[in-house]
Amino acid sequence: MNTGLLAILVGIPLAWHLGLTAVAYYDAGRVGLEPPKKWAAITFCIPLIGFFIYLFERSELSYDPENDPYRGNNVNIHPSRADDTSLPSRGDDRLSPAEEGDDE
Repeated sequence: MNTGLLAILVGIPLAWHLGLTAVAYYDAGRVGLEPPKKWAAITFCIPLIGFFIYLFERSELSYDPENDPYRGNNVNIHPSRADDTSLPSRGDDRLSPAEEGDDE
């Protein structure tokens, strides 16, 4: 195999990998995800996916419940499904529609 081609096939992905690791290390220290060495190690040991793990964890830092558009609201239901009943969950002591009719 040609040495130049080998350098391109190995060098470019390795440069990207090391670059993403360096970005995670630098940015983790800047935004307060401590310790930054941990995030650099995760990004280095799990190529590409580790960087996405870092990005998802970083996005959790900026969550503000006061600006959450879904806070305190019910789920919107399409009008055609408004008469459907929800499925009971564990510990739910509500009567099912069939049991409600038995009380009469």
